Amino acid sequence: MLNIFHKLNQRFFEILPGTLTWLTFILAVFSSIWLPLWAIYFIIVFDFLWLIRVYYMVANQISSWVRFRSAVKIDWWERVSAIGRPAPAKGGSPMADSGWQNLDQKPTQKLTAKNWQDYCHLIFLPTYQEPFEVVDKTFQTLAQNRYDLSKFIVVLAGEARDRENFMAIAEKIQNLYQNRFLKILITVHPQNLTGEIPGKGSNLNYAGGEAKKLIDQLKIPYEKVIVSAFDIDTHPHPQYFAHLTYKYLTHPQPTHTSFQPLALYHNNIWESDPLTRVMANSTTFWLMTDLARSERLFTFSSHSMSFQALVDVGFWQKDIVSEDSRIFLQCLLKYDGDYQVEPLYIPVSMNTVNTGKFWKAMVDQYKQMRRWAWGAEHIPYMIKEFKNHPQMPRWKKFKHFFNQLEGMWSWATAPILITLMGRLPLWFAGRAIQATAFAQIAPLILEKLMTFAIIGLILNAFLSTYLLPQRPKGKSWLGYPLMFLEWLLFPVTMVIFGSIPATESQTRLLLGGRFRLGFWVSGKK
Repeated sequence: MLNIFHKLNQRFFEILPGTLTWLTFILAVFSSIWLPLWAIYFIIVFDFLWLIRVYYMVANQISSWVRFRSAVKIDWWERVSAIGRPAPAKGGSPMADSGWQNLDQKPTQKLTAKNWQDYCHLIFLPTYQEPFEVVDKTFQTLAQNRYDLSKFIVVLAGEARDRENFMAIAEKIQNLYQNRFLKILITVHPQNLTGEIPGKGSNLNYAGGEAKKLIDQLKIPYEKVIVSAFDIDTHPHPQYFAHLTYKYLTHPQPTHTSFQPLALYHNNIWESDPLTRVMANSTTFWLMTDLARSERLFTFSSHSMSFQALVDVGFWQKDIVSEDSRIFLQCLLKYDGDYQVEPLYIPVSMNTVNTGKFWKAMVDQYKQMRRWAWGAEHIPYMIKEFKNHPQMPRWKKFKHFFNQLEGMWSWATAPILITLMGRLPLWFAGRAIQATAFAQIAPLILEKLMTFAIIGLILNAFLSTYLLPQRPKGKSWLGYPLMFLEWLLFPVTMVIFGSIPATESQTRLLLGGRFRLGFWVSGKK
């Protein structure tokens, strides 16, 4: 009986996000037809509150921008190499400088609390059907990082469903880079394992177990292994690992902390389509806002953390889609709320959705946003797990639950309410209401509110243009003003690639069963 109650309780919270979204849309239409004056009041108040929120977001973006500009100017390799023994030459040191250089030997160095040479980096690169060029470019970027490369263990994690293609790529990678890093570990995730769905999470879960065997063989303490879980197209800043190591070594609780870098989508931005560029840049500025509000920050896409925490929670969950943000919740629960996300203002760069064909890219962009919006699955998970952790403070439980629920609701409803439903009550209002002074000035009020909101859009346009990587040969300088003007498409993209896929994801979660989403890999070119 108790088991049935728990299932019903979880099902209720699976239904909740989609129900709130659809109730919002239904009430907006209903009130526009039957209570247009009240609907006008609501839309004006809603738009005004969102204007305040926009300026709050702009303030946070500026704060993150200032910190980003400061962070990329610092020589983090010089700073981190000052901790412990003297630094090796730029670009890495001889393998003999490492305590873990030979897999057949035991570590000989005596570990100290803050000695950067006693720490190694474990980098996960899960891949499925990506071409060799994408994988090779990521390894090139890692090999060019300003760090001691003999401290890198790189895990190239493929799928048995793509074994032939993957093993051919893995062999090339081994031949090209095996002497550059401490170890390249090749893993092949088997098909149809019990209790999992095909996807990045299950691949990482399997690769994590295989990496643990290697770490145990090397006898490296788990707390001295710094993990970075990257997408296969993630190119870290040349100072990323130096900055990450410095933050890890100087943090009071590094094993109870995830580290979230700023995500840029610049690898192929000059070749991608205008709509996908706007969406990619929008994601960057959304994350910039959250980096300045670390109390709301979840891990997203590429992130770093302690191997100790990973082992404690049993690695990434293997039966979900949104493993990148779920791993934070797993750790938060494991440590009864004593876990946090630390912002890193050093960036990593990834690919925009790009297939070489416009309409295929649009479909893939929509599917990517729908997959990200499937993060609504965290809401029933939190409710289910919070009651199993009575030691976790109630205010922290409520904060994370509310932020997640409100964020999903806003994602699905706000763009449509602001852009499409703002004038709906005026269309249905009778002559008597239309003749009132308030109804006549309402369009002017809405217009003014939207005008003030455009200031935030202009700021994003300037910052995104400033952030652009160097123009490739063959690309016209006109690309800069064109990419600035592309931000005029933002209201359209936020409805087509924001509200609609978010609403679909929440609706699928509401319906359950065969409507649930599985993992989907976006096209990279």
